[in-house]
Amino acid sequence: MNAESTPAVTIHGMERDIALGLHRTMVRIRAFETQVEQLFLDGRLPGFVHTYLGEEAIATGVCARLDAKDYITSTHRGHGHAIAKGLSLDAVMAELYGKVTGACRGRGGSMHVADFSLGMLGANGIVGGGFGIAAGAAFSARYRASDQVAVCFFGDGGINKGTFHEAMNFAAVHTLPVVYVCENNQYAQFTARQRTTAVDDLSVRATAYGVTGMQVDGNDVGAVWSAAGAAIAHARSGGGPTLLDMHTYRFGGHYVGDAEVYRDASEVSDRKRLDPVKRWEAALISEGWATADEITRVWQNAEVEVEAAQRFAEQSADPDPSTALDDVFTEAGP
Repeated sequence: MNAESTPAVTIHGMERDIALGLHRTMVRIRAFETQVEQLFLDGRLPGFVHTYLGEEAIATGVCARLDAKDYITSTHRGHGHAIAKGLSLDAVMAELYGKVTGACRGRGGSMHVADFSLGMLGANGIVGGGFGIAAGAAFSARYRASDQVAVCFFGDGGINKGTFHEAMNFAAVHTLPVVYVCENNQYAQFTARQRTTAVDDLSVRATAYGVTGMQVDGNDVGAVWSAAGAAIAHARSGGGPTLLDMHTYRFGGHYVGDAEVYRDASEVSDRKRLDPVKRWEAALISEGWATADEITRVWQNAEVEVEAAQRFAEQSADPDPSTALDDVFTEAGP
């Protein structure tokens, strides 16, 4: 791949305000994750961290099509999903620090961020753990005759889990309002997709269940926004599930600190030419919708917000040890 072969993004026909909003969200996620990566390397964050760097267009484009009442399920690489769904940077950062002011009061950490009030049903440390949860949320919406939609984010490694097939079949049988979004970043932990999966186009797996499948450039936020809009509208109108195979690439290793011995540095460098944020910024400038100075200000604002979130987290209190069992057990009834 060379610079000349970089494909154009899908921006024509989109309203300017929407395009600028998508850019702001991607930049907020990129700035947040960049800082989180450095904080972890500096030994300032507990636990484990898997960043969303390079995949920002998917969470941004999909969640921009959802209403606040809609549901999402996430993965161990879930900070971007949480931010795109509306969680504040303060709440996410404090959760990563294990602070009582975090989204889950410090109980969840990086891999289990959730906020039910915003429809964020939780990141999940179990690969494929969100398939059934999303189907259940969609079943609940159907049962209650609401027009809510559930979106399940998962990776290309997760599509080989038995729970994917069980949930997809159940969703198809019951015509559930759920969209399965495969963030196909080409690696399942340390293993290339080609070594574990027989087909190149993962969307064809939808055919077995009689539902729509589509392959999407996951590094083109406009294409993501368009495909997600169609799938979500289809689900909301009673059309049932959709499988979206969104091709992307994670810039970092499986986790922060990964030695990445399983892929060449030249491959990473080559794929970074498809950086979803840079591609969108080039399109905004080309369309005359933003200047270089305006884009710089978006970055500066995001970095200020991230720094404020870090201060908030560092100044917040740790959970009281005496509350360790709170929210673990349900109180028995009379």
